[in-house]
Amino acid sequence: MTNSSNQKLDRRAFVGNALRVAGAVGIGGAVAALAARKGQSREWVWQIDPAKCIACGNCATYCVLDESAVKCTHSFGMCGYCDLCTGYFHPDPIALNSGAENQLCPTGAIKRTFVEDPYFEYTIDEPLCIGCGKCVKGCNAFGNGSIYLQVRHDRCRHCNECAIAVSCPSQAYRRVPADDPYLLKIREQKA
Repeated sequence: MTNSSNQKLDRRAFVGNALRVAGAVGIGGAVAALAARKGQSREWVWQIDPAKCIACGNCATYCVLDESAVKCTHSFGMCGYCDLCTGYFHPDPIALNSGAENQLCPTGAIKRTFVEDPYFEYTIDEPLCIGCGKCVKGCNAFGNGSIYLQVRHDRCRHCNECAIAVSCPSQAYRRVPADDPYLLKIREQKA
Protein backbone atom coordinates (compact mmCIF):
# COMPACT_ATOMS: atom_id res chain seq x y z
CA MET A 1 0.00 0.00 0.00
CA THR A 2 1.22 3.41 -0.87
CA ASN A 3 1.23 6.44 1.33
CA SER A 4 -1.56 8.17 -0.66
CA SER A 5 -3.86 5.12 -0.36
CA ASN A 6 -3.23 5.06 3.41
CA GLN A 7 -4.25 8.71 3.58
CA LYS A 8 -7.48 7.96 1.66
CA LEU A 9 -8.24 5.10 4.00
CA ASP A 10 -7.49 7.24 7.04
CA ARG A 11 -9.75 10.04 5.70
CA ARG A 12 -12.54 7.57 5.01
CA ALA A 13 -12.16 6.05 8.44
CA PHE A 14 -12.08 9.50 10.01
CA VAL A 15 -15.24 10.64 8.18
CA GLY A 16 -16.98 7.34 8.92
CA ASN A 17 -16.09 7.54 12.60
CA ALA A 18 -17.17 11.19 12.75
CA LEU A 19 -20.58 10.32 11.25
CA ARG A 20 -21.05 7.46 13.69
CA VAL A 21 -20.18 9.72 16.63
CA ALA A 22 -22.49 12.49 15.36
CA GLY A 23 -25.31 9.97 14.93
CA ALA A 24 -24.77 8.57 18.42
CA VAL A 25 -24.74 12.07 19.92
CA GLY A 26 -27.90 12.98 17.96
CA ILE A 27 -29.72 9.86 19.10
CA GLY A 28 -28.46 10.37 22.64
CA GLY A 29 -29.71 13.95 22.58
CA ALA A 30 -33.10 12.88 21.30
CA VAL A 31 -33.36 10.19 23.99
CA ALA A 32 -32.37 12.74 26.64
CA ALA A 33 -34.97 15.20 25.35
CA LEU A 34 -37.69 12.53 25.43
CA ALA A 35 -36.69 11.50 28.94
CA ALA A 36 -36.79 15.12 30.08
CA ARG A 37 -40.21 15.56 28.49
CA LYS A 38 -41.52 12.43 30.19
CA GLY A 39 -40.14 13.79 33.46
CA GLN A 40 -42.49 16.74 33.13
CA SER A 41 -45.69 15.60 34.74
CA ARG A 42 -47.93 18.21 33.14
CA GLU A 43 -48.98 19.42 29.75
CA TRP A 44 -50.10 23.02 29.42
CA VAL A 45 -53.07 24.57 27.60
CA TRP A 46 -54.27 28.13 26.95
CA GLN A 47 -56.98 29.68 29.09
CA ILE A 48 -58.49 33.11 29.71
CA ASP A 49 -58.05 34.68 33.13
CA PRO A 50 -61.55 36.07 33.84
CA ALA A 51 -60.07 38.68 36.20
CA LYS A 52 -58.05 40.20 33.32
CA CYS A 53 -60.45 39.75 30.38
CA ILE A 54 -61.95 42.99 29.06
CA ALA A 55 -64.34 41.29 26.57
CA CYS A 56 -62.75 43.08 23.60
CA GLY A 57 -64.23 40.72 20.98
CA ASN A 58 -60.89 39.38 19.70
CA CYS A 59 -61.78 35.83 20.81
CA ALA A 60 -64.48 35.68 18.15
CA THR A 61 -62.30 36.95 15.31
CA TYR A 62 -58.68 35.88 15.96
CA CYS A 63 -59.14 32.15 16.66
CA VAL A 64 -57.65 29.94 13.92
CA LEU A 65 -60.87 27.91 13.89
CA ASP A 66 -63.83 29.07 11.81
CA GLU A 67 -65.92 29.02 14.98
CA SER A 68 -63.93 30.21 17.98
CA ALA A 69 -62.93 27.73 20.69
CA VAL A 70 -63.87 30.43 23.21
CA LYS A 71 -67.35 30.24 24.69
CA CYS A 72 -69.26 32.08 27.40
CA THR A 73 -69.58 30.51 30.82
CA HIS A 74 -72.06 31.45 33.51
CA SER A 75 -71.18 31.23 37.19
CA PHE A 76 -74.55 30.44 38.73
CA GLY A 77 -73.10 30.89 42.24
CA MET A 78 -72.51 34.57 41.45
CA CYS A 79 -75.67 35.26 39.46
CA GLY A 80 -78.47 37.36 40.95
CA TYR A 81 -81.10 35.76 38.67
CA CYS A 82 -82.19 39.31 37.80
CA ASP A 83 -85.27 40.35 35.88
CA LEU A 84 -83.07 42.88 34.03
CA CYS A 85 -79.85 41.01 33.23
CA THR A 86 -77.35 43.37 31.59
CA GLY A 87 -75.58 40.42 30.02
CA TYR A 88 -78.81 39.41 28.31
CA PHE A 89 -80.55 42.71 27.51
CA HIS A 90 -79.37 45.74 25.55
CA PRO A 91 -78.67 48.68 27.89
CA ASP A 92 -82.06 50.23 27.03
CA PRO A 93 -84.36 47.33 26.11
CA ILE A 94 -87.73 48.07 24.55
CA ALA A 95 -89.29 45.53 26.92
CA LEU A 96 -88.08 42.96 29.44
CA ASN A 97 -88.87 39.96 27.27
CA SER A 98 -86.86 37.55 25.16
CA GLY A 99 -87.59 39.27 21.85
CA ALA A 100 -84.54 39.40 19.58
CA GLU A 101 -84.67 43.21 19.49
CA ASN A 102 -84.05 43.25 23.27
CA GLN A 103 -81.20 40.71 23.37
CA LEU A 104 -77.55 41.77 23.56
CA CYS A 105 -76.25 38.46 22.13
CA PRO A 106 -76.15 38.59 18.31
CA THR A 107 -76.79 34.84 18.00
CA GLY A 108 -79.37 34.33 20.77
CA ALA A 109 -76.98 32.05 22.69
CA ILE A 110 -78.26 33.12 26.10
CA LYS A 111 -81.54 31.50 27.13
CA ARG A 112 -83.77 33.26 29.66
CA THR A 113 -86.04 31.01 31.74
CA PHE A 114 -88.56 32.17 34.33
CA VAL A 115 -87.89 30.77 37.82
CA GLU A 116 -90.31 32.73 40.04
CA ASP A 117 -91.24 36.38 40.28
CA PRO A 118 -88.92 38.36 39.85
CA TYR A 119 -86.20 35.75 39.14
CA PHE A 120 -84.96 34.41 35.81
CA GLU A 121 -82.22 31.89 35.05
CA TYR A 122 -79.81 32.61 32.20
CA THR A 123 -78.03 29.71 30.51
CA ILE A 124 -75.57 29.64 27.63
CA ASP A 125 -76.38 27.56 24.53
CA GLU A 126 -72.71 26.93 23.65
CA PRO A 127 -73.23 25.77 20.06
CA LEU A 128 -74.75 29.20 19.33
CA CYS A 129 -72.05 31.16 21.21
CA ILE A 130 -69.38 32.77 19.01
CA GLY A 131 -67.26 34.13 21.88
CA CYS A 132 -67.85 37.79 20.98
CA GLY A 133 -67.99 38.82 24.65
CA LYS A 134 -70.89 41.27 24.31
CA CYS A 135 -72.77 39.61 27.16
CA VAL A 136 -69.59 39.55 29.27
CA LYS A 137 -69.05 43.26 28.71
CA GLY A 138 -72.66 44.04 29.68
CA CYS A 139 -72.57 41.81 32.75
CA ASN A 140 -69.27 43.32 33.93
CA ALA A 141 -70.35 46.93 33.30
CA PHE A 142 -73.74 46.86 35.03
CA GLY A 143 -74.13 43.43 36.64
CA ASN A 144 -72.16 41.22 38.97
CA GLY A 145 -69.76 39.71 36.41
CA SER A 146 -71.21 36.19 36.54
CA ILE A 147 -70.84 35.73 32.76
CA TYR A 148 -67.27 35.28 31.48
CA LEU A 149 -65.27 33.72 28.62
CA GLN A 150 -63.32 30.44 28.70
CA VAL A 151 -61.44 28.36 26.12
CA ARG A 152 -63.24 25.05 25.54
CA HIS A 153 -60.51 22.45 25.28
CA ASP A 154 -62.60 19.93 23.38
CA ARG A 155 -62.56 22.48 20.51
CA CYS A 156 -59.15 24.16 20.93
CA ARG A 157 -56.19 23.00 18.80
CA HIS A 158 -53.76 23.99 21.57
CA CYS A 159 -51.60 26.03 19.18
CA ASN A 160 -48.12 26.65 20.52
CA GLU A 161 -48.61 30.35 19.82
CA CYS A 162 -52.32 31.06 20.23
CA ALA A 163 -53.46 33.73 17.77
CA ILE A 164 -56.00 35.05 20.26
CA ALA A 165 -53.39 35.24 23.05
CA VAL A 166 -51.09 37.24 20.76
CA SER A 167 -53.88 39.73 19.95
CA CYS A 168 -55.27 39.99 23.51
CA PRO A 169 -54.90 43.64 24.62
CA SER A 170 -55.18 42.79 28.33
CA GLN A 171 -52.85 39.74 28.34
CA ALA A 172 -55.72 37.70 29.78
CA TYR A 173 -54.47 34.50 28.11
CA ARG A 174 -52.13 32.30 30.06
CA ARG A 175 -50.96 28.70 30.17
CA VAL A 176 -52.60 26.45 32.74
CA PRO A 177 -52.09 22.74 33.53
CA ALA A 178 -54.10 20.50 31.19
CA ASP A 179 -55.34 18.46 34.15
CA ASP A 180 -56.96 21.64 35.60
CA PRO A 181 -57.75 23.65 32.44
CA TYR A 182 -60.46 26.09 33.57
CA LEU A 183 -60.12 29.30 35.56
CA LEU A 184 -63.34 29.69 37.47
CA LYS A 185 -64.75 33.06 38.33
CA ILE A 186 -65.92 33.19 41.90
CA ARG A 187 -67.17 35.98 44.11
CA GLU A 188 -64.30 37.43 46.11
CA GLN A 189 -64.56 36.78 49.81
CA LYS A 190 -64.45 39.95 51.89
CA ALA A 191 -62.34 39.74 55.01
